[in-house]
Formats: sequence, C-alpha cells, structure tokens
Amino acid sequence: MIITINPENPQPRLISKASDIIKKGGIIAYPTDTFYGLGCDIFNKSTINRLYHLKQRETKHPFSFICSDLKNIATYCNVSNYAYKTMKRLLPGPYTFVLDGTKAVPKILKSKRKTVGIRIPDHPICLAIVTELSQPVISTSATTPDGKILTNVWEIEEELGHAIDLIIDGGPISSEPSTVVAITDNEAKIIREGKGDIRCLL
Repeated sequence: MIITINPENPQPRLISKASDIIKKGGIIAYPTDTFYGLGCDIFNKSTINRLYHLKQRETKHPFSFICSDLKNIATYCNVSNYAYKTMKRLLPGPYTFVLDGTKAVPKILKSKRKTVGIRIPDHPICLAIVTELSQPVISTSATTPDGKILTNVWEIEEELGHAIDLIIDGGPISSEPSTVVAITDNEAKIIREGKGDIRCLL
C-alpha cells in the first residue's frame, strides 16, 4: 500500500495511519533527509527480526533509530554536555550520532560496545511519525538484500512491497547517506562522511 503525504505539512490523519501500522507490528518505508528508510517499532523484537531478515543483515550490525528531539535522545543515550551542544547545533539534520545507550534501548539495537546510532532527520514526515508514536522508530535505508539503494517509492514497491506493510510517498529526496559521528567524552570522531557538513566537527 502506498499513501502520499505532504512533505512540508504532513496530514495528521495519514500520520496516524502510519503510526497505527507501526504500533500493530508493521514495517513502513518513509522519506528522510537522506534516503527513503525502512522503519518499525524499536520495542517489537519479532518485527525487528523481520527487518533484519528482509535486509539480510546480521544482528551484530544493529539498526539506528530516529528520535523526535534532543530530550527524547536523552532517554535512550548517555548525553554529555559536549554531545548535547554538538547535537543541538546540527540537529535536525543528515547526521547519525553514535552514543552510549541506556537501559531503555533493547539489546537487539545495541552494538557489542553498548552504543547506539541516533538520528533526528530534517524531514517533517518522519518527525511527525515519531512524535505521534511518542517513541523512536528504526531507521535503515531502503535497499535490496544485495545493497541496491531504492531511490523512489516505485522501486521500493517493486523490490520490497511483498514484505512491508506501508510505503509513504513523500516526493523526491537526495538519496545521500548521513554523516556518522561517534561521540565519546569530549571528542567527536567522523565514522563516515556523508551529506552532513563536517567542518564544524574538525
């Protein structure tokens, strides 16, 4: 099923529809400020395992997830003053921050080092969904098992439509990866350079 949501002013009725599908254990495809993403409830282990199977990805490489705001991040991560100031300057935006996870994060989403990847994309649709849910949503790029990036809803429907419950058409997006930044103590380390500007982190 494909629904079209206004990327600038998401219709509340349609956001509620997407949120309900997530609450019921569904997987959705949705636009972000980098790629179209695949998402589900971070507390539904069986659905997360479905997503790992769909992506043919090992659980030792955990998915990142989207939070609604910095206060929400503090529930799921240990945020130092340095990390808070850095994220406040850059978010919402095309960055994934790797931080130490708290006990609120399910084990399936933590790395061996107990870290997690957090995003607050600069895109009204995905932010509206996590706000409606009052909890984070998994964020992994919409790709085929062999790694092909699916850049529009028609490709997503053709390749993954049989395995997901909803596709949100939010119009064209840039299809560039996020910049991944690991923050430990008072230091930021660039793990992957992507769409986000890293000059302020150097």
